Amino acid sequence: MGRKEDVAQLAQNLMKNQKNIRNLGIVAHIDHGKTTTSDSLVAAAGLMSEELAGQQLVMDFYELEQERGITINASNISLVYKNEIGEFLVNLIDTPGHVDFGGEVIRAMRAVDGVIVVVDAVEGVMPQTETVVRQALREKCKPTLFINKVDRLVNELKVGEKEMQERLVKVIARVNTLIKNNCPEEFKDQWVCKVEDGSVCFGSALGKWGVSTTQMKKSGVTFGDVYKHCKEGTQNELSKKAPLYKALMDMIIIHLPNPVQAQKYRISHIWKGDMESEMGQSMQNCDPNGKISMMVTDVSVDPHAGEIATGRIYSGTARKGMKVRLNAGKKDIILQQVGIFMGPERVVLDEIPAGSLASLTGAKDVYVGETISGDPMQEFESFKTVSIPVITISIEAKHPKELPKLIEVIRQIMKEDPNVRAEINQETGEHLISGMGELHLEVTRYRIEHDHKMEITVSDPIVVYRETTTKESPVLLGKSPNKHNHLFMKAETLSPEVITKLVDSGLTGKIREKDDKAVVTLREIGFGHEESKRVWAVHNNCVLINDTRGIQALHEIRELVIQGFMDACDEGPLAKEKCFGFVIRLDDARLHEDAIHRGPSQILPTMTRTIYACMLAANAILLEPKQKLFISVPQDNMGSASKELQQRRAQIQEMNTEGDSTVIIALAPVKEMIGFSGAIRSATQGRAIWTAEFHGYEPLPRELQKNVIKEVRKRKGMDEEPKTAEFFLE
Repeated sequence: MGRKEDVAQLAQNLMKNQKNIRNLGIVAHIDHGKTTTSDSLVAAAGLMSEELAGQQLVMDFYELEQERGITINASNISLVYKNEIGEFLVNLIDTPGHVDFGGEVIRAMRAVDGVIVVVDAVEGVMPQTETVVRQALREKCKPTLFINKVDRLVNELKVGEKEMQERLVKVIARVNTLIKNNCPEEFKDQWVCKVEDGSVCFGSALGKWGVSTTQMKKSGVTFGDVYKHCKEGTQNELSKKAPLYKALMDMIIIHLPNPVQAQKYRISHIWKGDMESEMGQSMQNCDPNGKISMMVTDVSVDPHAGEIATGRIYSGTARKGMKVRLNAGKKDIILQQVGIFMGPERVVLDEIPAGSLASLTGAKDVYVGETISGDPMQEFESFKTVSIPVITISIEAKHPKELPKLIEVIRQIMKEDPNVRAEINQETGEHLISGMGELHLEVTRYRIEHDHKMEITVSDPIVVYRETTTKESPVLLGKSPNKHNHLFMKAETLSPEVITKLVDSGLTGKIREKDDKAVVTLREIGFGHEESKRVWAVHNNCVLINDTRGIQALHEIRELVIQGFMDACDEGPLAKEKCFGFVIRLDDARLHEDAIHRGPSQILPTMTRTIYACMLAANAILLEPKQKLFISVPQDNMGSASKELQQRRAQIQEMNTEGDSTVIIALAPVKEMIGFSGAIRSATQGRAIWTAEFHGYEPLPRELQKNVIKEVRKRKGMDEEPKTAEFFLE
């Protein structure tokens, strides 16, 4: 039996003692040292040599991760750790820091109960740090703090001992402000990170040393010693006196909750079923003898075992041969194997009880977010994500005979990465793949070409726009093709505040008057008391409201009206881009009394065409996606970085000097950011460090509207000039 199999067997024995289990994620901004930190914990469990910790980056086992030096996939490992208190099972998920892979972080949070937030001592709290802390707190995961690269303060910035401590205090204060502002109300005071209780750890993941107040008492190492070792370049000695894994493992065991504690407050947050029911009680108590329930947070494909669904078991015990239900897929499956991931390898076990992470095989056609249970049950809440794909490439199989294989490969990739969207352009037969950014699409392309051995041709990146209105339109009359049905409607623009709340609420789909939850949400968003009850549908953050009174037979065509509205919102009148952020009010209707004259072929085109006319009469425009950029450059290169930004229509919002470098914060259109990484690298001789996060959609400048609309229409094979409102009312 190999080392990993030994550890896996130990892990199986420890799973029975749920109070000694810790499920945690390591989260941080890109390059702050998450994977290097994971190495120390993996070495502590005896799964790699301590000498290699920090260099091997055992959790980055995907070849593209090794090639690029960044984490792309969240990866799990189960570690067994023994200290004076007892033996513990630590299920660890190492997450990516690059904004393009934010979806991986959100999904990992659902499976864990706590996180270690890693912050670079020199760079401090960065944009992605803020994002991941907010995500963790939204999922009710308790944070602890590890300030990494402390040696850089001494060796690179040459600060004194007192200044080193002052800088560290500033980082802690900044993280705690973030925690207080986003923490669930009941944990506001309990979840801040304090130096005195050991929930903050300082160290160097590369130097493999770490200290916390808890460890200082045990090892006798003081801040003075830390400063002295860093200054004298004897971090090797320091790592023997104060190994990083001891400080981190102490922090994990003392400050992060076990599944029995965590599920008491997390279940009501992630599952909206009846808490008093048998399943509700079983999940809150993390009962291994209850009926099984599990949420799938990751899907991977093994060439030998097929699809593997990984997730957190909240209740019951998973066993080989067990029959379980896929609630969203609405079918039963038999579990062929149960196991755990040990980094790149999966080790098969006999059973896995509640409170642990499990990998199940036999779940064909399972998707991320699926609820697996013994009996049918209410599904878990879907993942809250604000990221939406903003950039698209079109791909085609080089050899037409491989087209069926390409369709299968794309389906597989969408299962593994729900942030990839794909659709077929019916007119051209191309596959359009949308992602979070250039790097995300590059990785997706790599997966198709290398992992699945497909030869494809790829277009240049295409940016996804949105269509919206800028004023209120008059009430317009649309007539059905047979002229027997008349629909009167108008378009109104939503205020930015309402749009923000609507996007945050995640409200979408058809809405019934009896749907109290949706009606209350609409009121909270800013719609009137009565108006909320008259909302028929929300689609792409556009709202359909029925303002008619006492129209006979309107309820009979309600479904068609909603369908027509959704069709119009999926392809707007300017360039067939998705619509965003307006209200369509159905003002009045005159319908033929005979149902045969008001079927789909009459109502659907009337709805879509009249909505197009209303949008054009309300001065429809294109919105473009924007990214917020954070660029850190030495002052000598600041001029060339600013020049590069100005050429890309970026608005510089802030410039802050930190030491001898300048941090530039700017807003830039996604379209102009294509090819930016290469350009900024050559403009600053490779000295710029930059990251971006999705900022939202803003109006395309007026002078560019006409040309971009022409460009998009031409690309989609349409006439270059958009039609007028009158054309749609004919």
